[in-house]
Amino acid sequence: MFISRLLAIALVFSAGAAQAQGYPNKAVRVIVPFPAGGPTDIVGRTIGQKLAELLGQAVVIDNRAGAGGVIGTEHVAKSPPDGYTVLLGTIGGLAVAMSLYPNRGYDTLRDLAPVTQAVTVTNILVVHPSLPVKSVKELLALARARPGTLNYASSGSGTVTHLAGELFKSMGRVNIVHIPFKGGAPALTALMSGEVEMSFENSLIVLPHIRAGKVRALAVTGARRSRLLPGLPAIGEAGLPGYNASGWYGFVVPAAVPKDIVARLTAEINRVLQLPEVIERLSNQGAEPAGNTPEQFGAFMRAEIDKWAQLVKSASMKAE
Repeated sequence: MFISRLLAIALVFSAGAAQAQGYPNKAVRVIVPFPAGGPTDIVGRTIGQKLAELLGQAVVIDNRAGAGGVIGTEHVAKSPPDGYTVLLGTIGGLAVAMSLYPNRGYDTLRDLAPVTQAVTVTNILVVHPSLPVKSVKELLALARARPGTLNYASSGSGTVTHLAGELFKSMGRVNIVHIPFKGGAPALTALMSGEVEMSFENSLIVLPHIRAGKVRALAVTGARRSRLLPGLPAIGEAGLPGYNASGWYGFVVPAAVPKDIVARLTAEINRVLQLPEVIERLSNQGAEPAGNTPEQFGAFMRAEIDKWAQLVKSASMKAE
């Protein structure tokens, strides 16, 4: 009995090793849990194009939007663990959803295996040009004078654009109303049309519209200024000391994917993130390439899950 069990285990491991050795022998799908044209999609397609060259197989971007990234994340968590379905996950689906969506259908730490962190992104607090404010302090004063009347758009409940707004609301002691959309692109469209007054928008998609004067930038949401807009203060220095709400994206796969395949994906994605043309394209749009080991990314995700769970609880955040 014992010997037969050992033989069975050996067969499983040898099959996994053989699978990893021939990987990939067909197209790899990268699930982007937001609509095409949004910031996550931009990062996914930028990396995916070069990753295909290194893997020698097509990398297909598959947009599965909804519930702040939860729908696409759940799809990957329940996919076959063969390395051919990869998620470009976000702070929303991988970290915040753990406390915001109790019925999400997956557990990030149990059902998904970290590959590598892709980028960190600083968002920008922007307002519609018709709003009579030109600084964070003026916005806070207006929000306090008109409680419950200013709306802010997000790319969905639990996304970094939602978190940034709730942190601003909590620290600034203001009553602003959250209006969730199914992705960054529709949220930005709503802001530019005047449907909402403000947003903590992803720099990847909002920078061209700031430069064109279609929206007014007040501050960045990170702990420090962005090199792309050095004249723009951080929210923490412009009126809310200690404020910091930066976003990030990272690659994960189903938990049972063989470690050799995870190692191959980690190595190739990190190579892509070091290519000068990729660094330039991402950096010019406000995304800072990251890249690390599965162990480092896993530890980072655990810390982020704990960090944002505190805000979800203290701010009584609800999925909308």
